[in-house]
Amino acid sequence: MPHPTQVVALLKSQQIKHVRLYNADRGMLLALANTGIKVAISVPNEQLLGIGQSNATAANWVSQNVVAHYPSTNITTICVGSEVLTSLPNAAPILVNALRFIHSALVASNLDRQIKVSTPLPSSIILDPFPPSQAFFNHSLNRVLVPMLSFLQSTGSSFMLNVYPYYDYMQSNGVIPLDYALFKPLPANREVVDANTLLHYTNVFDAVIDAAYFAMASLNFTNIPVLVTESGWPSKGDSKEPDATLENANTYNSNLIRHVLNHTGTPKHPGIAVSTYIYELYNEDTRPGPLSEKNWGLFDANGAPIYVLHITDAGSVLANDTTNQTYCAAKDGADVKLLQAALDWACGPGKVDCSQLAQGQPCYEPDTVAEHATYAFDAYYKMNGKDPEACDFKGVAAITTSNPSHGSCVFLGSSDRNGTFLNSTAPSADSKSSNSPINRLHGNYGFSTCLMIMIAVASALVL
Repeated sequence: MPHPTQVVALLKSQQIKHVRLYNADRGMLLALANTGIKVAISVPNEQLLGIGQSNATAANWVSQNVVAHYPSTNITTICVGSEVLTSLPNAAPILVNALRFIHSALVASNLDRQIKVSTPLPSSIILDPFPPSQAFFNHSLNRVLVPMLSFLQSTGSSFMLNVYPYYDYMQSNGVIPLDYALFKPLPANREVVDANTLLHYTNVFDAVIDAAYFAMASLNFTNIPVLVTESGWPSKGDSKEPDATLENANTYNSNLIRHVLNHTGTPKHPGIAVSTYIYELYNEDTRPGPLSEKNWGLFDANGAPIYVLHITDAGSVLANDTTNQTYCAAKDGADVKLLQAALDWACGPGKVDCSQLAQGQPCYEPDTVAEHATYAFDAYYKMNGKDPEACDFKGVAAITTSNPSHGSCVFLGSSDRNGTFLNSTAPSADSKSSNSPINRLHGNYGFSTCLMIMIAVASALVL
């Protein structure tokens, strides 16, 4: 997976302004410094018991992972655990203590107004979610949920919810239409009507959000906003997952973004956008489980888009087509003899015009094999329509978003000088994957940083 600096370069190139980390990885937090990107960090589940049992442990965690980085790194939110009530039920009794202890540490550092604290929960804790007006929480969880909601209300924090219409659809045995899960327009006679409120629901996402609002109201909490901490759709699946496709993933995420940015809101709260994190930034090709588990990302590990989102009518946010911003360059540290052989091939059989590399020409200086090879590699890459296979040269070249132009040596198609290598073999960040939503694998694995991006609008609550 990319180095943290490469991750941040991708975030910046895509104008992503919010990101959620599944831990508080130091490398990522340092790379995010001075970018203005709003960051949600997390207390991993494996650290929850210690923090929930000790105010001092919580204070130390905040000191190391928040105070040490703030305000250079714009930390706005702390997610305490992930789906604790279902994935780590033995920690449920101390969850609220963990929230309080983390918040108390923020108060002691005068950061409680800038940084909010909550805990992401799975939508499966909401029972009888349709009609939404009849929804309620699993009663066995109320002993935790009531003090938790009281804490959220008193601190001005959000109710964090992971919402996956993909799983709702998969588990419905045909009851939920695919179009209803994908935000596709439905004829009026197919819209689902809540008989108690007469509200019309055109998609699963809105129904789940409103079910959460009604469930909170059943416990006498009516002013806590919902923040969706995970939502998405897999782009590939095995034979038992026929609807995990590129087309459906693109349709769901594009429609979700449009739904949020258009301030659509939900039937219960029209016009109030629900800020949402998309799960996830990168595919995880080594993740265990069914094929879909590896394919929730918007980008592959090289920073190339898995699919190009159809959101042109919703503004310029996350126009994730990076093909017009890429170059081909010699890899740092590549063997000079291999580079020279590849350069000779490109300027010979490869039919690249290397006249600009001659002495006295604009691209002669600096006179190094690597610099000359980069010019030839990029020209060949452009000649072949930026086909990724045209930027390999037996492993000594890599696609990059860094413009290699320098001085009067301007590379074909150059427009800027920003970016970073997308497929260099940089060390991975030391981090772990998330605890997963319903029917997803639970546990912590030694993967690179699992990132989500947030769709946020000015009127939405952005923690």
